[in-house]
Amino acid sequence: MGPGEIIVVIILIIVVYAIFSMRRKPSGKANTGSGNSIHDDGTTNGNSTRGTNAPRKKSGYAKWVGGGLGWVFGGPIGAILGVALGSMFDGMSGPGMQYRGTPRGDFAMSLLVLSAAVMKADRKIVRSELDYVRSFFIQQFGEEEGNRMILMLREILKQEINIQDVAVQVGQYTDYAVKLQLVHYLFGICAADNYFQDDEVETVRIITGLMGVSSSDYTSIKAMFVKNNGWAYDVLEITSSATDEEVKKAYRDMAKKHHPDKVANLGEDVKKAATEKFQKINAAYEEIKKQRGKL
Repeated sequence: MGPGEIIVVIILIIVVYAIFSMRRKPSGKANTGSGNSIHDDGTTNGNSTRGTNAPRKKSGYAKWVGGGLGWVFGGPIGAILGVALGSMFDGMSGPGMQYRGTPRGDFAMSLLVLSAAVMKADRKIVRSELDYVRSFFIQQFGEEEGNRMILMLREILKQEINIQDVAVQVGQYTDYAVKLQLVHYLFGICAADNYFQDDEVETVRIITGLMGVSSSDYTSIKAMFVKNNGWAYDVLEITSSATDEEVKKAYRDMAKKHHPDKVANLGEDVKKAATEKFQKINAAYEEIKKQRGKL
């Protein structure tokens, strides 16, 4: 069962839990608070009054219910998403409380959890990173759904994230082409403030390895963001001593590996994001041709 399906199950159970909680009534007669006077501003003297109309304080148990169920149905990621959904439920009040659907698919859920892991890596959340993630979600999934995902992200950021457990789970259930797209997206978060924090870059490296992405692919994607004198060769996973024919072959191989059609099954929105990575591969090839004056 993927994270997207897990969320549906968790929401259904939390809703049942909520209905049960709201239908429970306090036993015994209401205490009218005899001997206490009520002031015009609503405050009381002595012990507080308890009437049948007194508001009940929320228990805050929903996030633990969601977290426990999430772990049972979906391991580490399910637990994190379950706690986030439960916290969102605890923060809603009144009979008008409702949930208007869930973000789409396992890819989106993986984005949420891994985004939080990278954003928390340097022990501070900066506005530029949050704006980058919000802009990406809205662009890829639409304004309503993107804003809903940001609400979940805010709850996930409050939790401790076991990077190893989460990254291993993503690696087990994710196609390789999707993993490459995730790494590219995570480097985008690192670059959001125009400064690459060592802790953030190291977190992406750890996540990459735990997901099962090769070191050469990691170095290639990193070079698309962290530029050096040989960045174009790093992107194509070759050295500057490569022959012209080797450069052409490397470009063809990389273009095939990172082609947007590889993630077409995730929808046109994610495919558009993959196009950016594909364009950087083309830019690297053009840079090498410019340096060599041929090809």
